[in-house]
Amino acid sequence: MPEMFAFCGQKFQVYKIAHKTCDYSVYPYRTRRLSRTVHLKTRCDGQAHDGCQAGCLLYWKEDWLKEISENEEEIIAPSAGLVGEGNANTKLNARCKESDIWVNVRTPHTENELPTYICQMTQIPYATKALPWWDLRQYVEDYFSGNVTFGRILRTLTYWMYYSLSQAGIGVGRPMRWLYDRISPIWGGTLFPRNPGLIPEGKPTPVVNLNLQPGEIVLVKSHEQILETVDALNRNRGMYWDAELVPYCGKTYKVLKRVTKIIGERTRKMQEMKSPCIILESVVCQARYSSCRLFCPKEMYPYWREIWLERVEPLKSGSANAAEPGMMTERADKG
Repeated sequence: MPEMFAFCGQKFQVYKIAHKTCDYSVYPYRTRRLSRTVHLKTRCDGQAHDGCQAGCLLYWKEDWLKEISENEEEIIAPSAGLVGEGNANTKLNARCKESDIWVNVRTPHTENELPTYICQMTQIPYATKALPWWDLRQYVEDYFSGNVTFGRILRTLTYWMYYSLSQAGIGVGRPMRWLYDRISPIWGGTLFPRNPGLIPEGKPTPVVNLNLQPGEIVLVKSHEQILETVDALNRNRGMYWDAELVPYCGKTYKVLKRVTKIIGERTRKMQEMKSPCIILESVVCQARYSSCRLFCPKEMYPYWREIWLERVEPLKSGSANAAEPGMMTERADKG
């Protein structure tokens, strides 16, 4: 994608092995397999896609990378705007140029149509193969690639056995969720991640406008407080409160950006949000509780309603109680 040219010639450490990824183009969502692909700590800035603000983690084919030693200072110079070197018999005007990549971020459309975008996320179904969740080889690769620790795999699989039994329809779901809520916090865990919201389905959900700006520090409210703002389908004005957000409850983070528009992976159209939502710095989906998509390394930014957050007022410098982003903070107001 055009957004990737800015990283050419730079050195990066491999962040994750992208041997699989989530596919949100169809429902129910599933995992897809990739080959010879990695993630670096590089994200799309949406420059070529009319300012899409999703900030997706980019995929890099191994063919686009050169392995170097840790102390090597070599910088690879971009090849004069050419994407491929071709071979000795390839004419210059037949090679793919940077301008060609820029032109092909949209499909042809008329002035009266909304543009349909082409990016790595919209092309996942065409660049991957189906990967069934029951293929145990993917979890072995998750571990040996270094993407996931053995402890995390063990905790997640234990949760899924517990969750599956609670959903088996044998009358133990409610007491199992109650038991989880009582025991898990003792071990430093969260409440049951898939507890339903407290507002009846079809009833309006509340809204708060904090006008949060990039760089501000916020406290993610407790799971109990957030459940009071979503309906029985875990939605607040159409935005889903996902179980992957639960581990971040009760911690402080820095606001990364306000999001007003993103390209939908399913529609491939630009989607304008009715009201802005928030992306928090270093807060990503870790695929701990996502059915059929465990340990996906895609690390999408989750979106946060402002009603799920509290602004942390800056304290005087040198204060021992100053909150650090990502650290647990104790609420002065328990209400």
